[in-house]
Amino acid sequence: MIASRFRAGIDAGLWLLSGCLISGCLISAPLARAQRHRDPLTQSEIDQIRDASWEPRERLTLYVQFARARLVKLEQMRSDPKSKDRPRQTHDMLDDFQLLYDELNDNIDTYVDRKDDIRKPLKVIIEADAEFQAKLRALKDAADVAPEVFRAYEFVLTNILETVDTSAEDHKKLLADQEEAAKHKKLNTNSNAKNGGKPE
Repeated sequence: MIASRFRAGIDAGLWLLSGCLISGCLISAPLARAQRHRDPLTQSEIDQIRDASWEPRERLTLYVQFARARLVKLEQMRSDPKSKDRPRQTHDMLDDFQLLYDELNDNIDTYVDRKDDIRKPLKVIIEADAEFQAKLRALKDAADVAPEVFRAYEFVLTNILETVDTSAEDHKKLLADQEEAAKHKKLNTNSNAKNGGKPE
């Protein structure tokens, strides 16, 4: 009798503990995702993206401008002798750049899937890729002087360089594919009217 009550008490305790652990995970998981995937855009930039939602050329160009602005801001911060906690700020600004660059690529994929003609913005993006690669490599080279500081943002910078290098090649190939498709009139030149929507 005592043993059965004891076992029942243990079972109830374990059930309560597992319930707390599960609910704790359910609460903390969205918070962790929110911290990892914060929106790098300002409200003004969000408004501009929304206003350009019907025009692929404008929308893609805006993402390039916003990504470039993050690298300019990063250079300004790193050259300012009054800036504090540079390793953390460098990490966060690089993270924002990565999120914006990933968003740019997601939008490109959406337009390609819809067979939209994005040759003009692709040329802008390809030029920007070369600029981004040069600035990111310069940042990596400068970091060699202080390896203990570099460790704070080494992972994110390495990931970004790999992403931009791979994407730069993909963008060039995509432009060539689009040029070929345009010769055979396989692109939607008035894509917004036909597809009626913005990228998700």
